[in-house]
Amino acid sequence: MTEDRKKNNQSANDQDMMKLVENLNRKEDVNLNRRAFLKASFGTTVALGLATTPFGIISAVRSEKEDSNQVEIASVDELAIGEAKNFNYPTEDEPAVLVRTPDDRYVAYNNKCTHLQCPVFYEKKDNVLLCPCHKGYFDVNNGHPVAGPPQRELPKILLEVKDGKVLAVGREYRHG
Repeated sequence: MTEDRKKNNQSANDQDMMKLVENLNRKEDVNLNRRAFLKASFGTTVALGLATTPFGIISAVRSEKEDSNQVEIASVDELAIGEAKNFNYPTEDEPAVLVRTPDDRYVAYNNKCTHLQCPVFYEKKDNVLLCPCHKGYFDVNNGHPVAGPPQRELPKILLEVKDGKVLAVGREYRHG
């Protein structure tokens, strides 16, 4: 019986091998496999696109909310030329300073020195922002360090003047 079984297994193996070789030689199978691969690739691409669409929508909605994150800082006539006002933006834990420059522009920056996070104050006489901890000076017009240990500029608060109010509308992180 074992000889019959071996013969049956051998003939079954031979038939299976013939089917495999026959399949390799059939050109239609190769074409169908390419077509199937392309269809699967396209379907996967569409599925991934559809799966990530909600994240794009959520991101767009969040950016609209951030755009509407306007905080009133002061009225236009509240600050005289060369004066400054401290405020918090975008949260109550983040101090900032608003300055009305000698050329009658409004600028605002985060109120933490980029060296060791000490508070920064407006120095009217020299028209600079001063960090008294280590004598760091920042240009009031652009927030760039001009003297002392700070190497990075202060994060800028974006402002809008609308209907007689000075509004904080966003932040700009700059490097260089």
